[in-house]
Amino acid sequence: MIIDFFSAGFDVFSSPLALILTFTGIIVGLVVGAMPGLGPLMGIILLLPVAIGLPAVAAMGFLIAIFVGGSCGGSISAILLRIPGTPLAAATLYDGYPLAQKGRASDAIGIAITSSAIGGLIGGIVLVFCAPILANFASNFAPPEYAMLAIMGLFAIVVISGGSVIKGLLAGSFGLIISTIGTDSFSTGLRFTFGSHNLLNGFHIVAVVVGLFAISEMTFQMLKRDLLEIPKVKVARPGLRTISMTLKHYVNLVRSSAIGTFFGAIPGAGGVISSFTSYAVAKASSKPGEKYGEGEEGGVVATESANNATVGGTLVPTLSLGIPGDASSAMLLGALLILGFIPGPAMFENNPDVVGGIFMVYLLSNVFLLIAGILATPLFVYVLRIPKVYLIPSILLLCSIGTFALQASVFDLQVMFAFGLIGLLFRAANYPLAPVVIGMILGPILEANFRRSLLISREGYWIFLDRPVSASLVTINALLILAMIYITIKRMRES
Repeated sequence: MIIDFFSAGFDVFSSPLALILTFTGIIVGLVVGAMPGLGPLMGIILLLPVAIGLPAVAAMGFLIAIFVGGSCGGSISAILLRIPGTPLAAATLYDGYPLAQKGRASDAIGIAITSSAIGGLIGGIVLVFCAPILANFASNFAPPEYAMLAIMGLFAIVVISGGSVIKGLLAGSFGLIISTIGTDSFSTGLRFTFGSHNLLNGFHIVAVVVGLFAISEMTFQMLKRDLLEIPKVKVARPGLRTISMTLKHYVNLVRSSAIGTFFGAIPGAGGVISSFTSYAVAKASSKPGEKYGEGEEGGVVATESANNATVGGTLVPTLSLGIPGDASSAMLLGALLILGFIPGPAMFENNPDVVGGIFMVYLLSNVFLLIAGILATPLFVYVLRIPKVYLIPSILLLCSIGTFALQASVFDLQVMFAFGLIGLLFRAANYPLAPVVIGMILGPILEANFRRSLLISREGYWIFLDRPVSASLVTINALLILAMIYITIKRMRES
């Protein structure tokens, strides 16, 4: 079965466009990952308008490579500046920066890149073997199962995303409400359009996402007082010998990659949890004489291999069930929907070439990460020296051009800036942004399958309990609700 996917996707994967864009995506991902305040999510958002006009596998290869490169790029600034480029690289500070202080910055970066590439490949192997099995299991799903699955995705994201459960639920509900705007696909009635023809198809997801994340983040950065500051950072040139340094920690490497893949497959867990967990396990398993936190190679191996293994893990539920594991995979899910593909069992059955192509570009992107990361690190170091006063206007210009180019619509620009303001208000009130996007993406799936279930049911809501798989999902959702209540009560008692 796996061979069938690879053989079906080889032609689209081996096209020059797909290969070039995958390599380009790695470079872009490393750059945005290394820039504090950006990261893989921001890179995907900024270049999503460009990707959706490309062939499916080339577009997904470009975006997935940004995801892979960005997940690793944060380690560069963490090691050199003691500022993690992304939250994923926060745990890398423990040993990466002390290694740099000992004069081994090149070794630290090389180990981080090599660990990330190998961890990503291990996560990719799990993706290739587990995603088709999970999709095959879900191939017999009917509307009741899909409805309950969508609810489970919403609950799981909120439960594990951290912060206030209530705020997470409210943010997710806001995304669900946004998804209802436009023409009702069942009755062709108009909902919340207020007589405006611009709202007949609702809000374009790219305009919403760019506004919520990019515009609000750039506005937030402008409020700081370091726009003219030029970071002082030395050029580091990692060598190929860092590969052998990394492989010496093969037990740590495989164990941490397994932890990262596991947490990636759990919707909402993500790379931050997996990197800190793998670091804790590596420290607990350390040999006498290994001083974690003082510049130990194994600390960098543990955190960075877990980071990128998480990418492969998070793509398992995203591709096989249509449940995004985090905000970045939600963007990839949105890209697939815009390109005309519905992630899940149907895509595995009807579009094996696209699935196989995605598998191969993901594996290749980790190979490119190793090559580009070691050879082009000096370039990324020079990028770190760009003051924000030049960087922020450039990003805002890219956001505006990319959003307008979607439909040549000024309304999309208005939506982008409006949601930029909303995102800024959410940040000020400490509301998470990711549940908004998840709610907007899963909302139509939930509504369509919930209504179809009731239309084909003769006993009303009992259809969700009559079917074994649907009943199991209802039980899991009930447990998630109880978990949310428990977490809320516990936090209220602690505060």
